[in-house]
Amino acid sequence: MAEQKATNITWHQQNISRADREKLLGQKGVTVWLTGLSGSGKSTVAVAAEEALVRRGRLAYVLDGDNIRHGLNKNLGFSPADRTENIRRIGEVAKLFTDAGVIVFTSFISPYRADRDLVRGIHDEGRFVEAYVAASVETCESRDVKGLYKKARAGEIPEFTGISAPYEAPERPELVLDTNRQSVEESVGQLVSFLAAKGYLAS
Repeated sequence: MAEQKATNITWHQQNISRADREKLLGQKGVTVWLTGLSGSGKSTVAVAAEEALVRRGRLAYVLDGDNIRHGLNKNLGFSPADRTENIRRIGEVAKLFTDAGVIVFTSFISPYRADRDLVRGIHDEGRFVEAYVAASVETCESRDVKGLYKKARAGEIPEFTGISAPYEAPERPELVLDTNRQSVEESVGQLVSFLAAKGYLAS
């Protein structure tokens, strides 16, 4: 956890509770943490799931790894320490969205179990869903729409997850989306069905 540097600060309670906001929205806030290798389909599934829920009248939002690094985390690289801080920051942002009653999908490689566990610990019980977007390196490399694996194998990208840096797969995720075998539509259907079954789509 990052060191608390600010002093003389006080936590202010709000008059409107999470339950009030969820009643207004007709849903329950939750962070769906999509983790997996580059090219596994995290962002594709997240964007499609967001669209599917919005079409059903639910408020959903995607926090995407690349997008966050253009703004909030633009000062962070890909060293282990920077990866940890990247995940910590977005975990705190995701918690705020969840508290607002939003169904938030995060799309981050987040290769280290300890970092994902830290984010789980930030959230209240039942407000964090770890969804492992499972795809082999071979599958991801065959997609490689950004050309990243080719650059990584050529040594042009240091500390590239799955090639020159480790990926620690979840041991007990709430959900596994096998994009080796499933289409995007099948993965989204599985994800939305899970959220419905767990009561997140109704307040």
